[in-house]
Amino acid sequence: MRKNNWDRSGLPGWTYQSDSLFQLEAEELFRKHWQFVCHINELNKIGSYKTIEIVNERGFVIKGENNEIRAFHNLCRHRGSRVIADKEGVCKRAIVCPFHGWSYNFDGSVRGVPNKDSFGDTDFSEMGLKPLEIEIWHGLIFVRFKKSNQKSISEILKRFDNEISYYKMEHMQPVDGSIWTDILDANWKSVRDVDNEGYHVRQAHPSLFDLYGQDYNDEPFVEGTSRSIGTFNTKPSKKWSVKRYRHIVENNNWLKLPKLLSRSWIYFGMFPNFVLGLYPECIIYYYEYPLSSTKTIQTGGVLKHKKESREKKIARYLSGRIDRDTAKEDQMLVEWSTEAVKSSAFKGFCLSDLEYGVKTYHDHLRKLIPVMNFNTEPIDHSLNEFNNKLLAENKT
Repeated sequence: MRKNNWDRSGLPGWTYQSDSLFQLEAEELFRKHWQFVCHINELNKIGSYKTIEIVNERGFVIKGENNEIRAFHNLCRHRGSRVIADKEGVCKRAIVCPFHGWSYNFDGSVRGVPNKDSFGDTDFSEMGLKPLEIEIWHGLIFVRFKKSNQKSISEILKRFDNEISYYKMEHMQPVDGSIWTDILDANWKSVRDVDNEGYHVRQAHPSLFDLYGQDYNDEPFVEGTSRSIGTFNTKPSKKWSVKRYRHIVENNNWLKLPKLLSRSWIYFGMFPNFVLGLYPECIIYYYEYPLSSTKTIQTGGVLKHKKESREKKIARYLSGRIDRDTAKEDQMLVEWSTEAVKSSAFKGFCLSDLEYGVKTYHDHLRKLIPVMNFNTEPIDHSLNEFNNKLLAENKT
């Protein structure tokens, strides 16, 4: 049982609506932390690419001639145009900027420049695409726009290696048409607040509660990661889709999973914004990032196993139904949460022990952005400069 002496008030309301804080978060949390791009099997041909756009940064990953996957800023070295305009696709022989036709090899080096002699003594060997940090973990591709003290993906997620190895994720395939994107009228932290606790499952998610609500556990954030597990209820389910799903899954252990995993949904969270869900029949993922202080984009998708039996496909369809309902229910709660902090009646949270995951996530935020410890927004100085001063003081 947790002690009763922890701060239950949560982050102050101003942190969910401050434009200055949004700029600080963009720099400290999203540019300096690993961001998910796609699964390696979405890049199934030489020249296949997938782009990423986040907080005024543009990047892409591409498979080269030797099957090596590289990452670059989506920025032509000539005038800064996007060198790749579409979200995904295949470059046939080179990456060609749609503005003036500069072309680049798949390793980022300059391939061709129209009217090359008009650029004087420019050294084109120094004009290749700017690379991004890239790391692949169990088939998932992550990039980082700015270097920071954040550890490598393999170090951050190391404690999940044993569980994830059962699912052979690097061999899975993205489900066609499964990627979804929604724009929410909410602060991005409200998404994390709703997602980091299961206290609301009983009331807000009828299908989830029918599946595993009687035995659900949120583990707190530790060094940038969290784990939650929902083990299927011992009592029979009442809803048709849940009942049918459980019947199929509980009678088919396709991956020879340990007993607990074969009847559980497990969620891994990675700070600041990525969630991976392990199901007996498939894997799901979702993440969000801010468009402004009060607008957020949320995206997710599904991975399936290459050899998918009819029963497994039906199970994936049924779990997808449950997830779609849950996502819509959560998005409503997220928008309501952001509405709440604007009210004159809002005086802070009152967190339950069952919402301790929210508290530990807030602790991670406060450590990197200590201005969030103030009950009102500091307005007498630059928020960025003040935050840097606080960070320096915390190190001494």
